[in-house]
Amino acid sequence: MEKKYKVGIIGATGMVGQRFITLLSDHPWFNITALAASSRSAGKTYEEALGGRWVMSSPLPEKIKSMAVFDAVSDINKIAESVDFVFCAVDMKKDEIKALEEAYAKAECPVISNNSANRFTPDVPMIIPELNNDHIKVIDAQKKRLGTKRGFIAVKSNCSLQSYVPALYPLDNAFGVKDVLVCTYQAISGAGKTFERWPEMTDNVIPYIGGEEEKSEKEPLKIWGRLENGEIVSASDPKFTAQCLRVPVTDGHMAAVFVRFNKKPSKDEIIDIWNNFSGRPQELNLPHAPKHFLNYFTEDNMPQTKLNRDLEGGMAVSIGRLREDSQYDYKFVCLSHNTLRGAAGGGVLLAELLCAEGYIEPKNQ
Repeated sequence: MEKKYKVGIIGATGMVGQRFITLLSDHPWFNITALAASSRSAGKTYEEALGGRWVMSSPLPEKIKSMAVFDAVSDINKIAESVDFVFCAVDMKKDEIKALEEAYAKAECPVISNNSANRFTPDVPMIIPELNNDHIKVIDAQKKRLGTKRGFIAVKSNCSLQSYVPALYPLDNAFGVKDVLVCTYQAISGAGKTFERWPEMTDNVIPYIGGEEEKSEKEPLKIWGRLENGEIVSASDPKFTAQCLRVPVTDGHMAAVFVRFNKKPSKDEIIDIWNNFSGRPQELNLPHAPKHFLNYFTEDNMPQTKLNRDLEGGMAVSIGRLREDSQYDYKFVCLSHNTLRGAAGGGVLLAELLCAEGYIEPKNQ
């Protein structure tokens, strides 16, 4: 029998919270039993708390409309008792998020976080499930520090990284990735916005996204890192430099990547590695795992945001335009869906991995 889990969504009214609802409302393992948001929404039904701000293209599921919304901060114990784990996607200050997630973990409630607050806590794994799934072993050390039996925090990485880091990671094992220059072209949903709510983005590009370039240069090194003495120690290579631009697109982050290797491969060798790459989620056949994680397009004008962002339910990465470069070894472009693979979908896949590997067990089974 498949195990069934009761799950909560903390930050349920925001864009990522809404995306979690669409992904979980018919999930084969996970059943939404608690929704939480700010004190303004607490005590209302979910539909009332939304106040007409549902921005997903699919309709709000009927069974969710009438669910009562908890207070994310003052109802921690109540929520922790009623669920097996929570997804967290709140809009608060970083130190408040850190404290909130730790409070849930200490209440013996595992937290799968979409937030950046705990990404550099040394014993909190930051995981792209196909790449560094072995980092989940650090959870044992984290539980010791927190003094918990089942409570812990696991995070997913920044959404824009998930377009290009998956393309680079398997190449590093074979050829040693040395230097990476990346320019990202990021959708407005990454800021939790729609064109209706952000009209100045129409016909516009903004060459700055607060904190994004630092994350793009630093976070990959934790993904490349190693487990040592109960902590994830970030790698010192490859070296990353990034520029991040906001572009007038609803969903889908694109990246233009320039890469230098220790041992320069042929173009065919690179494409072969991409086409044949799979990870632990594919091996375990997890519900949200794409069959083909990395997909290389041979046409010059592909991938395109509008055409390819939803590939494999928005959980696959599209790659194209691989060619030699005059300053670096190669250049190419990548694309992924920022609120699916990059945010909520990546969180759901991480939760599936943790459940399949026995790090989260249902309390009453």
